Amino acid sequence: MTQEIKAPVPPFTAETAAQKVRIAEDAWNSRDPDRVALVYTEDTLWRNRAEFPQGREQVREFLQRKWARELDYRLIKELWAFTDNRIAVRFAYEWHDDSGQWFRSYGNENWEFNPQGFMQRRFASINDLPIKAEQRLFHWQLGRRPDDHASLSDLRL
Repeated sequence: MTQEIKAPVPPFTAETAAQKVRIAEDAWNSRDPDRVALVYTEDTLWRNRAEFPQGREQVREFLQRKWARELDYRLIKELWAFTDNRIAVRFAYEWHDDSGQWFRSYGNENWEFNPQGFMQRRFASINDLPIKAEQRLFHWQLGRRPDDHASLSDLRL
């Protein structure tokens, strides 16, 4: 029996770390909890704000709750740093709640991967900034961010 691989795998280079970040961004922009959860190990450990999901099923449940509350979610991730099996990412995403209030959420994540390329640990710190609809910067159609869309650095975020 062969073990499943989630390429690229550690040890990371600048190129493969950036690929891993874009793959993660694309998955999260799908807003599909089942798709996103499959890139984590069965026993993954998370910290996301004040929640601490453990294992793939709790991650899936967390993501279902997240995207039921964070509507019209659009995310940009950017590689910050990497080592052998770890990647640090900064990100921003825009969303609105069910009352129509828009937010831009800023944060950073620290990721650790197993040798097969699955994320085994994810630690996220996030801050939410209420914004007006006219202050939004992420306007692509829901789903994958277009390749020619500005990055966080380009947007000075």
